[in-house]
Amino acid sequence: MAISLPLVFDAPRRAMPPRHLADLDDDARTAAVAELGLPAFRGKQLANQYYARLIADPHEMTDLPANLRDQIGEALFPKLLDAVREIECDAGETRKMLWRAVDGSTFESVLMRYPQRNTVCISSQAGCGMACPFCATGQGGLQRNLSTAEILEQVRAAAVELRDRDGDGIAEPARGGRLSNIVFMGMGEPLANYNRVLAAVRRITAPPPNGFGISARAVTVSTVGLAPAIRKLADERLGVTLAVSLHAPDDALRDQLVPLNRKYPLAELLAACRRYLEAAPRDFITFEYCMLDGVNDDEAQARALLRLVGEHGPAGRVPCKFNLIPFNPFPASGLKRSGAARVQAFARALIDGDGAGGVVTTVRKTRGDDIDAACGQLAGEVQDRTQAARRMTRAPIAIRPAAPAENRR
Repeated sequence: MAISLPLVFDAPRRAMPPRHLADLDDDARTAAVAELGLPAFRGKQLANQYYARLIADPHEMTDLPANLRDQIGEALFPKLLDAVREIECDAGETRKMLWRAVDGSTFESVLMRYPQRNTVCISSQAGCGMACPFCATGQGGLQRNLSTAEILEQVRAAAVELRDRDGDGIAEPARGGRLSNIVFMGMGEPLANYNRVLAAVRRITAPPPNGFGISARAVTVSTVGLAPAIRKLADERLGVTLAVSLHAPDDALRDQLVPLNRKYPLAELLAACRRYLEAAPRDFITFEYCMLDGVNDDEAQARALLRLVGEHGPAGRVPCKFNLIPFNPFPASGLKRSGAARVQAFARALIDGDGAGGVVTTVRKTRGDDIDAACGQLAGEVQDRTQAARRMTRAPIAIRPAAPAENRR
């Protein structure tokens, strides 16, 4: 059974990696090359190499004078990530990378190829402080925030992998082997690393030479429910897709599954979601819902979800769709994946509706079960076990299904 851990909002104080070109916006790049005694056009030249040509080694930048390459490499292109382990499944269509940063922190990204798109799932933190008991990353605790460049290097690495395999790069929409979609659904709570994630999103969506040029609508930022940060993100008006990890139809159960709910309960979370839709603007919120056998997968709970996001819910109607996620078990979670028939019945209850009509619902196709592709599982194999051993001395969480919401009113 998963162990009760505290919520951690502020990352531990640890040295961040050295400055990288990808950490810098246009003005900062201009200042950085000026510090090196170089003309301003070099900043744009370097950015074009990085974002358009996907090159991060100045020695491969043939438009740079040879006598500048060492200087520029040392100042603006330090190596940030080393691939510790790389595993794949689904006939090579799913590839997971375990990265080690310069300080020894580890985190993961997963590249998934589909017929009409190629998606990379990236991490925003090394570990996570949100302590959700069904999440392997949450049970590992938070090591630190990732830098903007560490986030973007995961994107660049995925694009290079696709290019080298299929002879293409980055584009929207997907064509051949090009990277088309980015999801912040890897390790960490993206909105707990707000400023660096925001900078990364801006560079992902900006056209070259200032970014990778991926459509904002092809970028998904997932959150466990940091309501104030959702409201703040709404004011940025970036237009990215917002995915919210819901996982329960009422506060009593969500308090157990998502400890952050005790600070920002459903009424506040849903109000923030409505504000996001109005300001961003976007047409709907995606609610992620991990299907846990005997915990949150009853048809009565599906009907309670419909009422939660309907006209008479705590925030009024919240335009949304549901994405049901089969639970990817990990050691010591004490939880089981809902059976296929139970998932389908739950989905049908959402689609068919309850008086006011149904909600578009999809069931996520599982990828990477045989390579431990749930976030945090691969990192957990190579991390120091000392902290885990200490946590095992604490009392485990006993998750109990809450009474259906209709019995609480």
